[in-house]
Amino acid sequence: MSLASSTYPSEDEKLLINEVETLMEETMKKYDPSHDALHVNRVRRTALALAKTLTPTPDLLVIELAALMHDLLDKKYVSPEQYADPYAFFLPFFQQLNAERGISVAKNLIQDGRLKLITKIVENVSWTTEKKLIAQGGIEEWHKSCKELHCVQDADRLDGIGGFGIMRCSAFSAVMNRPLYVPPGETTRGGKTFEDCAIHHFHDKLLLVKDRLKTEAGKRMGERRHQSMMSFLKDIDDEFNFVDGESQVVVA
Repeated sequence: MSLASSTYPSEDEKLLINEVETLMEETMKKYDPSHDALHVNRVRRTALALAKTLTPTPDLLVIELAALMHDLLDKKYVSPEQYADPYAFFLPFFQQLNAERGISVAKNLIQDGRLKLITKIVENVSWTTEKKLIAQGGIEEWHKSCKELHCVQDADRLDGIGGFGIMRCSAFSAVMNRPLYVPPGETTRGGKTFEDCAIHHFHDKLLLVKDRLKTEAGKRMGERRHQSMMSFLKDIDDEFNFVDGESQVVVA
């Protein structure tokens, strides 16, 4: 799908985006800082920026709405029933916007099937979902070719690495009472090992992200953010393995 960036967004699209943004803001108030409205807005901004590097330009409305909606039904925070059928959650909201607010583009998205596309993108943004699909041989041609998916997916993953990724990992670890660092081979009195700590999450997932980005611009951004994480991890190792006497501390 393609939508000329020069005409985007129309006045009706602006009204729709504002309503979806309001829903997102209200919903994300319940979540922790690792998955808050500020995260969603960074993803939206990055997804649109990535889209504008592509030729032809993908459907910017689909991308912006999918980015705004991508964490509304995150399975870490909602019931299994809500997570199981996101279209059933989104459809009445868009119908109401058309019926009560007169936002015709909401009706158009339902009729032309783009709301289903947005929902499908939301369902497939997750790293874990893609990982399972790869393991099961469930990756279809759509996953490989949908540029709208790739822009939102890359934007979400880019916000999970680099400087923001480091802060988000720490924030979520605090919420989950996950230790920041347990030395490999050691066990805390509470039974926590290296596999249970925040730093392990870098090795288990975050350092793998750059090789699963789809857009060329996203790959370039990912490489820079990957290097910042590598520097951070080296600092962690250096600081933990510091031995008295190896360095001189100068006191002013």
